[in-house]
Amino acid sequence: MNKLKSYYRQFHPIVWVLLSGTVLARGSAFATLPFLAIYLSRNLDLHPVLIGITIGISPLSGVIGGFLGGHLSDRFGRKPVMIGSLFSMSLVYFGFMVAETPGWFIVLNALNGLSGSFFEPTGQALIADLTEKSKRMRAFSLRYTAINIGASVGPLLGAYLAVVSAKSAFMVTGIMYFIYLLILALMMKKYNLGNPASENASKVTIANSLKIIGKDKALRYLILGTIIINFGYSQMESNVPQYLESTIANGVFVYSVMLSINAVMVVLLQMPISHYAERFKTMQVMMAGAVFLSVGMLSFGFVTGWYTGILAIVFITIGEILIFPSSSYLVDQLATDELRGTYFGAAQFRRIGHFLGPIAGGYILSEAGGTVLFSFIALVVLGSILFFIQGNKIFIKTTPEVVKN
Repeated sequence: MNKLKSYYRQFHPIVWVLLSGTVLARGSAFATLPFLAIYLSRNLDLHPVLIGITIGISPLSGVIGGFLGGHLSDRFGRKPVMIGSLFSMSLVYFGFMVAETPGWFIVLNALNGLSGSFFEPTGQALIADLTEKSKRMRAFSLRYTAINIGASVGPLLGAYLAVVSAKSAFMVTGIMYFIYLLILALMMKKYNLGNPASENASKVTIANSLKIIGKDKALRYLILGTIIINFGYSQMESNVPQYLESTIANGVFVYSVMLSINAVMVVLLQMPISHYAERFKTMQVMMAGAVFLSVGMLSFGFVTGWYTGILAIVFITIGEILIFPSSSYLVDQLATDELRGTYFGAAQFRRIGHFLGPIAGGYILSEAGGTVLFSFIALVVLGSILFFIQGNKIFIKTTPEVVKN
């Protein structure tokens, strides 16, 4: 019991609210968004291209929104940006309930991506604000674990709600986001949090923020590297299921099992692997992650059944465990206190990879087949290491006092 209390006390209560809220909000979102394409196809009889535009508009709107939201949180405080974006996301899902035309779904999903991109960098910046430097990597790892707990439970809830009533899934998600909003607002009021970190933050204009980030070569290399990583990882949600369905028996079922294995592995292994990874420099951890991710992608090109599919997802999972929390931690290391939200917002430009990956991968899959696609993706993902190496060199030069991380 004492160990449990000690573990709880290492993070601020609001950090625990953010982690718990992530499980609830992401879990309910995963109960909805994976089934949005099916809902649009069945209920509105939309053309696949229009469905693709509707789904793809969310990460596209998030590319610019992340930077803007992060900047606004630095200038006006974390609280108004986070509360406003949660309220907006709640309204989006209630809007999905009553929307009847394709245009409204496109607008609502664009707003969903924009609101999420406001909340994500601001939430990460607030976790960093409230956590000691030595424990931030652990906090970001816990956040990623929370996301995957939601990812492991959400689709099961969504499958049940889809049978009962498709619109009920939208309602449940909207309610969850609103509950999250109320709890976070009450906790922020209790601890009097949400103001800018310093007076200097409110004086920084968006133009100056762009200039500062433009001069930060280490951040630029990190963003380019993570764009490539997301370009590769996006195949998991787009072209991997299509390839498996067309090449192996029960491909869709195998893919579903693989997703479950992925989520469970992240929940069980995220903290042990992260504790071990703390011994190494952050960029080195990300390079190792890129190698695992590359091997996993290459393996998909040679999947023949259950065993090879599970082996591929094991490599993919270890890669993402090493890369994604480390990238958040590295952004925190690069950022100044008054521009922390802006830096986390700039890191949202990695979504470009998530937008371009399915399009380019889909073209290669249709023209050259899965083996060529995943071999190409494996090489591209390995290419991210070049950017991480350059970023690490600059990071060491500009922060010579940082020895370990």
